[in-house]
Amino acid sequence: MRERLRAGVVGAGYVGLTSAACLAELGHTVTCVDVDAEKVERLREAEIPIHEPGLPELVQGNLAAGRLAFTTEHAALRDADVVLLCLPTPTGQGGTADLSAFDAAVTTLRDTVSPGCVVVIKSTVPVGTTERAATALGHPVVSNPEFLREGHAVHDFLHPDRIVIGARDERARAVATALYAGLDAPVLHTDPASAELAKYASNAFLALKVSYVNELAELCERLGADVTDVTGTMGLDERIGSAFLSPGPGWGGSCLPKDTRALLHAAAEAGVDFTVLADAVTANARQLDRVVAKVRQAVTGAEDGSLSGVRLGLLGLTFKAGTDDLRESPALAIAARLAAEGAQLTGYDPGVRRAADLGEVQLVDEPSLVAKDAAGLVLLTEWPEFRDLDWPQLAQLAEKATVVDCRNLLDPGELAEAGFTYSGLGRC
Repeated sequence: MRERLRAGVVGAGYVGLTSAACLAELGHTVTCVDVDAEKVERLREAEIPIHEPGLPELVQGNLAAGRLAFTTEHAALRDADVVLLCLPTPTGQGGTADLSAFDAAVTTLRDTVSPGCVVVIKSTVPVGTTERAATALGHPVVSNPEFLREGHAVHDFLHPDRIVIGARDERARAVATALYAGLDAPVLHTDPASAELAKYASNAFLALKVSYVNELAELCERLGADVTDVTGTMGLDERIGSAFLSPGPGWGGSCLPKDTRALLHAAAEAGVDFTVLADAVTANARQLDRVVAKVRQAVTGAEDGSLSGVRLGLLGLTFKAGTDDLRESPALAIAARLAAEGAQLTGYDPGVRRAADLGEVQLVDEPSLVAKDAAGLVLLTEWPEFRDLDWPQLAQLAEKATVVDCRNLLDPGELAEAGFTYSGLGRC
């Protein structure tokens, strides 16, 4: 019989809320603490503030079963066997992680949790943070990085590729491992520094892969090759794999940008010249400008053509499909560049609410309103439903039936039949 733990989770963001709901689903009794009183009240009513498939059902079911509770009071963690820290660690000065929220939580826990409580760090933190937190708390602390994809977070938690437990204390290691009893995944026991670095290294490698394929797409265009055929061939090699081999407008979101910055900062502090990663960051910035040039070419007939007063419709604004997250979205970065050149922008995204801050983009409720009188459509986020839009109707509504597909999501033949001039990334 699996051990049922009294678990606390500090932080009800993407990672914390998913972790709390999934641990309750595994049978543990979970109390989730967050300083945002309004958010806590909504969560008590099973109102989920983020778009994450499967999460509302887990929260509602485990609230009803009495295995999950939400509060603003850290004192509710006094009897916890284990407490997970799921605090935001955004980019701070010089590229390193800002640990202010994390450190504040550690200070609070020091006078709250019982002497036998094991503290588990799920936040992405610089190497050495686990050891520092253990000293500050006087408690065993474990590094247990998360590898959750937004839009797939519940699935990834319950069906992980791996579980990493970085600990020096044997009992703490055992308690942290017991959290995941019943999950079918390899458990890797490491020292804390290796666990902390593994998270940064994983995300930075994904960023490298995307930057590589975006530059490869540019080369394909110059040489008359089709990047989809090239990457399709590459992906069949098990040493490479097919994931993250699709060109796009650049990588973004809440993790890859901050984690690459943090790893570069750590490398510089350690005296390591991490050139390949620095070049990937540079390539990602250049990709934004390359997409804007492609839009200019498609709409005006020249890469240096003027976009002043030109109406453009944007399909997709989140950093990727399946989420409502706009943080460091390459779609919004491209929109800002287009707006700076005088373009008038209308955007549609199935995951974005009207209250979102979209800069110069006017948000509309229907894709047809994006196309109306537009001199061109720019697909920036790979929502699958965009494939099934009424493209012949959109062609009739547009002033100029041109689409720039920055995700290679659409079928060029179908778009041509619908009356569109099609431009993808790295496609001949």
